Formats: sequence, structure tokens, C-alpha cells
Amino acid sequence: MRILATLLLTFATVSAVMAQDLKLPALSPNASLKQDFSTSSIEITYSRPSMRGRAIFGDLVPFDAIWRTGANSSTVVTFGEDVVIGGVNVKAGKYALYTKPGRTQWEIIINKGTGNWGTTGYSESDDVVRFSVTPMQLSQPVETFTVSIGDITFSTCNIVLAWERTQVVVPIKANNEQRISESIDKAINNPRIPYQQAATYYFETNQHLDKALLYTDKAIEGNPKAFWLHLMKARIAAKMGNKTVATAAANMAIETSKGTAYEAEYGRQATALIQSLR
Repeated sequence: MRILATLLLTFATVSAVMAQDLKLPALSPNASLKQDFSTSSIEITYSRPSMRGRAIFGDLVPFDAIWRTGANSSTVVTFGEDVVIGGVNVKAGKYALYTKPGRTQWEIIINKGTGNWGTTGYSESDDVVRFSVTPMQLSQPVETFTVSIGDITFSTCNIVLAWERTQVVVPIKANNEQRISESIDKAINNPRIPYQQAATYYFETNQHLDKALLYTDKAIEGNPKAFWLHLMKARIAAKMGNKTVATAAANMAIETSKGTAYEAEYGRQATALIQSLR
């Protein structure tokens, strides 16, 4: 009897050790992504269920019911700075991303319940913002639920949800123009003056083009053979409608790029710009 008890204890111990060492594929593996955005980043952690031959929206994921937007625990989105979602100012921090799928409209819900297990513990009183978007039909099915961040500009991006043949886009906006302009003005007074970076930002965001042109000239003073700066000046002047300055700067870009590995490319771009001004 004692021998049998010892054998049973040994078997139980070995089984427990084997169970601890056992690693099997997850049905809905965890995933995380981090994307630089504006002057900080957006991080998303979620679980990724797959179709596995099942009908998804309207079946596995019912219409007109709160969905965890993934599997297992709630999907969590971390904003590194204040953003605008659905017309509402959302403070930097962690939020749960819930959705309410529908046939023609989805509700996007940014909620405080980051510690919830799926919809368990969800409370509408914790909603920070709720708004509707129109889903899009995909031509090809997406087997595994996927969250991505795309269409990134200096101040906007989209969080994209895709599964089965459905795609939903959640627009994100950072109200950063005034803050960045103030940072640029402060940085310009430092010993290492970021003229090129400041000029590029103003040019790409189509604001303060007079400053962009001034800062480009300052950058050229420090590096007169920088053909890329001359081309930038040409583009800024062209956007301002100053064809004379734009043409002269483009010709300078062509001249200063001669003999470099970029001669052909910058020559082509500058020539195209000159022709567009005629």
C-alpha cells in the first residue's frame, strides 16, 4: 500500500512538472504594436483570434452587442499624448478599446476599463468617448483579427481593425500644431539650431511658410553645398507662389548636386519643379 501511494505521488509530481513545461499554441495569441506618432507614440496590446472556418460578424461576434475587439482580456490602447477621437479630447493614458459591430454602422468605444476580462466588468459609465463609423467591405478575407496603425501624418493617423471581410477605421488626431511651433521657437534659440527640421515641418504641414523659407536660408548659410537644402528652398518658394526664387533655388540644387551620387536624382527632381513653374 505504501509503495502504491509512493508511486501515485511520484506520478502526480512528474505530471505537474510536465504540465509546467508544456507549451502549446494559443488559439488567440497575444500581440502588441508600438507606433511613433506626433511627438510620442501609440501602443496597442490585444489577442488575435482566427476565423478557423467560422462565420464572424453577425455570428461568432454578434451584431449590436459590445465586443472586446479581440479575444481574452480587453484590448488596451495607450496614447502617449492628448489626442482627439470622435471629436472628443482624450487625455494621454491607457484605455480599453471596445466596439459594437453592426451591419451598416459600428460604434467605437474608448473606455477606462483596462483591467476587464473582455466585456466582463464593462460599464458604460466608464466610456470616455463613443461614436459611429461605417465599416468597409474587403475584397479578400483576413483570417486572423488584425489591428494596425496607418495613414500617418504629422498630426493624424488611423487605427485599423480588420477581420473576415470587414475593415473599420478609427481616426486619431493630435492637436500638436501650437505645441510644436512653441517647441520650434524655443529650439531655434539653442546653440544647435534645428533649421532644417523646423523648415521641413512647416513645409509639410503647410504653415508658417515664411519661417520655413527663412530657416532654410539659415541652414544653407551653414552648408552652402547642401543640394537637398536648395531643393527644399525651391519647393517652399514654389508653394508660396514665388517662381523666381523657386527657379533660382532649383537651379542651385542641380549645380551643387553635380559630382555627387545623387546628381541624377536631384537633377531630375529640380528640373521637374522648374518645368512645373512655367
